[in-house]
Amino acid sequence: MGLRAQLAALASRFKQEVAFYRALQKHPQTPRLAKALLWLALGYLLLPFDLIPDFIPLIGQLDELVIIPLLLYLALKVIPVSVRQECRDQLESADNQK
Repeated sequence: MGLRAQLAALASRFKQEVAFYRALQKHPQTPRLAKALLWLALGYLLLPFDLIPDFIPLIGQLDELVIIPLLLYLALKVIPVSVRQECRDQLESADNQK
């Protein structure tokens, strides 16, 4: 598989995951703590300040690679499996209808 195909597959997967987290955020049975953790992850990604400044070589960039996945992991642990599966199923059925 060429680099272009790998990048296209990665971009497609990223779009699916963003849609999944958006569906989780909108779902009425998603706990407030999980919604707050999802918003924190998004805010940490987009806001210009960090816990460790980016001008510190290597460590400055690694904090995003640790903190954001950790927040997403904690949010998914709080959300019931049935809610996660329902959101995945909704997205899958929407993709099949296209």
